[in-house]
Amino acid sequence: MNRTRLVRRPWVLSILVTGVVAVAAGLFWFQPWQLVVDETVQEELPAAAPVPAPPSTPPSPSTSLTPSTSAKPAELAGGTLISHEHRTTGTVRVLRAADGSLVLRLENLATSSGPDVHVWLTDAPVKPGKDGWDVFDDGKHLDAGMLKGNKGNQNYPLPAGTDLTAYTSVSLWCDRFDVSFGAAELARPA
Repeated sequence: MNRTRLVRRPWVLSILVTGVVAVAAGLFWFQPWQLVVDETVQEELPAAAPVPAPPSTPPSPSTSLTPSTSAKPAELAGGTLISHEHRTTGTVRVLRAADGSLVLRLENLATSSGPDVHVWLTDAPVKPGKDGWDVFDDGKHLDAGMLKGNKGNQNYPLPAGTDLTAYTSVSLWCDRFDVSFGAAELARPA
């Protein structure tokens, strides 16, 4: 039997088409190349408020603030990332910028790249190991946006009016597979 006759059989053609569709769907869904792709994002701290001029310097009539001296944004909460589905390290900070806006900041982040990974503020407790992989979508969560890169320092603006007392943790959440790559318990500074 030659190849041409074999391909003309309906069941062989159906198997070939089904195989091609299955491979294409698997590649689209799992995106295995994401495991070897790194994207580093380096964003500066959000703009800080100008600090009042020292008392020894008389304020000018136009302004009482010295623009060259700036304060760091106020840290409202922070934590250290732990690994869940993928090895994840770095820190999380929630900052109040000069204009009063809230920013969730990831610093020294190192995790795997993946499809559809988001940065979530959640009310779920952070549990180590497999017990913590899938708890973050069970309760309240706020999606701060898609993960910009799997390495570096990144800022995620939070919506105006966000009530930080409603959230206790941050998760790097893979929405496609409903699993946490890593998470941090938020602690308020003393």
